[in-house]
Amino acid sequence: MRLRSLFLCTFLLAARAAPVLAAPGVPLAAFVYEDQFSRPRLAPDGKHLALTVRVPDGDRFVPVVMVYSVPEMQMTGAIRMPAFEVPLDYRWLTTTRLAITKGKELGSREKPVPTGEVLAAELDGSKQEYLYGYRMRLFSSRGDRYGNDEGFGYIEDIPRNHNSRLFLAAHPWEGSHSMLYDVDSRSAVRTLVADLPAPDLGFVIQNSGQPRYAYGADENAEVLLMRYDDAGKRWQKTGEQLGRRYVPLVFSADDRAMYVNYSKDGGPDQLIREDIASGKRTTLFADKAGSFSDIMVASNLGEPFAAHSAVGRPRAVYFDENGEEARLHKALSAQFPDHYLHFVDFSDDGGVLLFGVSSDRDPGSYYLLDRKTMKASLLFSSLETIDPDKMAPRRPVAFRARDGLELHGYLTMPAHAPGLKPPLVLMPHGGPFGIFDGWFYDNDAQFLASRGYAVLQVNFRGSGGRGLDFKEAGYREWGGKIQDDLVDGVRWAVAQGEVDGKRMCVYGASFGGYSALMLAAREPSLFRCAVGYLGVYDLNLLARPENNRLDAYRAAYIGKTVGAGKAELDKASPVALAAKITVPVLLVHGGKDKRAPVEHAEAMRAALVKAGHPPEWFLAPNEGHGFYDTKNVTEFYQRLESFLGKHLGP
Repeated sequence: MRLRSLFLCTFLLAARAAPVLAAPGVPLAAFVYEDQFSRPRLAPDGKHLALTVRVPDGDRFVPVVMVYSVPEMQMTGAIRMPAFEVPLDYRWLTTTRLAITKGKELGSREKPVPTGEVLAAELDGSKQEYLYGYRMRLFSSRGDRYGNDEGFGYIEDIPRNHNSRLFLAAHPWEGSHSMLYDVDSRSAVRTLVADLPAPDLGFVIQNSGQPRYAYGADENAEVLLMRYDDAGKRWQKTGEQLGRRYVPLVFSADDRAMYVNYSKDGGPDQLIREDIASGKRTTLFADKAGSFSDIMVASNLGEPFAAHSAVGRPRAVYFDENGEEARLHKALSAQFPDHYLHFVDFSDDGGVLLFGVSSDRDPGSYYLLDRKTMKASLLFSSLETIDPDKMAPRRPVAFRARDGLELHGYLTMPAHAPGLKPPLVLMPHGGPFGIFDGWFYDNDAQFLASRGYAVLQVNFRGSGGRGLDFKEAGYREWGGKIQDDLVDGVRWAVAQGEVDGKRMCVYGASFGGYSALMLAAREPSLFRCAVGYLGVYDLNLLARPENNRLDAYRAAYIGKTVGAGKAELDKASPVALAAKITVPVLLVHGGKDKRAPVEHAEAMRAALVKAGHPPEWFLAPNEGHGFYDTKNVTEFYQRLESFLGKHLGP
């Protein structure tokens, strides 16, 4: 076939080589490299590409939105911001204009935090207009009219005709309201199109520009779905009769149908297409094991054409095998047999395609395809210092928990001599609710595998990717059945005969850090050591009223998912169980962590000292919830490698 031969000629030159068995000797620096390029977005006419480029500025690198002409990739513009202000997200409004959400570096070595500000600019950085934020009077041409915005804004949607307007969602700092504005990006004039009495709602907007649905949670942490009624010209609460989960996602090109995240009874989420007039539903994706994930959209106004399951190794499921985009995706995917290929952006006429490929061993690369010539160009690779040939395979696994519940996860096996069993590191994910580990490249897992450790990741009950019932099965089980699932996973892995069941450690971040210390208390004979990174260790601190006095939703959510009452919370708090922790512990934390305040780590450290088992300690004063500075990440990995080597051996 001519199509295939053209792809072969083009892609064999550009694609990364297929990975082979992992090899040792990967330097630590490869895992702490900072990407110089990220977040590419294609202009509507396919003639320009915007991406984030880290450029040197004194002794640090500053993220800047750079614009390049395609296909020659000549720089045509840059959108710079004042010192310590950085772009977090951006969308093309026209063929020459972008909207950008802003963040701020609170220090030169800290991860930027979103500020809720939105601006727009031409691709060369000219004609900047401040559209929303707490500094409207200072920076916006409409500042005197609107005053400073005391709220958080972000880009909700872009009109399909790219008319220089955007839909901007805004959430006041105080009060319980969600607002949607139609904003002219050139004049900064805004029109309020929705104002709902509930916080943090997201909006679903028809192609006609009419906001139709709003979704989120109420003050009792219950699902809230609202629909705009044309006849009554008002928003009404709906959803109870539609299924356990019913979340509209996007409308069809003609607005006559919509695509919905749906689950009738709490099982894995399905993707359905619902006809507006008749209510007829067509199931596009359903999998008994997992919910749909990674919806890919076609060039015709963004209608979905494929997705994959959140469980196991991803494989595209096409809603119409003979559709144009499905055939294109299959032809491209054939050139990357060990990768998953994702469509990122189409030009409006469908002639230019931006796509990415990635795998369990490959952090990913981005390509630009000219569909007229069927030629593709490699734009850049993520984490260029990572050699996929030296990374380890991540194998999907499944087993039964002690109560019979089917669980899934991933086992990353290092290169090792035949007959030898590597030590095992159990790595629980964060969250815990709604978060899950997937098959794609995992930096921590690959770092540990490069040091000779097998890594087990278990999507315990409460994790995402398997529907509401599975998620809610973890409610108020932080210290109970969730930990049982992790232990059952370890025992299953040992029973397979591939890992050394006498040399095992547990390491995790956030909720994973909590689990590491909880398991050290519950299973002192199973693990040799525990590493808690950014963990929460005293559940009473989470539930403390003064921490939640301004957020009724947060207080209700914690009561529903974590627990209530000192007795229940103490029973599930590692800080209250410190006397039972006898294995060596490494505690790592950021001094400016807002999600898991440093008092958690300090309390855990003090409790272990009091129990006669002082932990190793690493506090990075200027870091938040996840280390950002390369120096701190490097030191953390050095300490982690040294700690595991000391207690698990080579």
